[in-house]
Amino acid sequence: MSALESARIQCPYCWETLELSVDPSAADQEYVEDCQVCCQPILIHAVFDEQRELHVTATPENE
Repeated sequence: MSALESARIQCPYCWETLELSVDPSAADQEYVEDCQVCCQPILIHAVFDEQRELHVTATPENE
């Protein structure tokens, strides 16, 4: 079992920096996570590229 990868994102609502843990066993993931500060729903898109580097984008769920 692979260890979780950590990533930092900025909430698209309140602009706070948040820390996420991403499971590297799936190369392309999309899920909704609530902001830990303002509780708004954030659409998270996490992708591991060919070199296994993590790229994360965070957008408002209702966009």
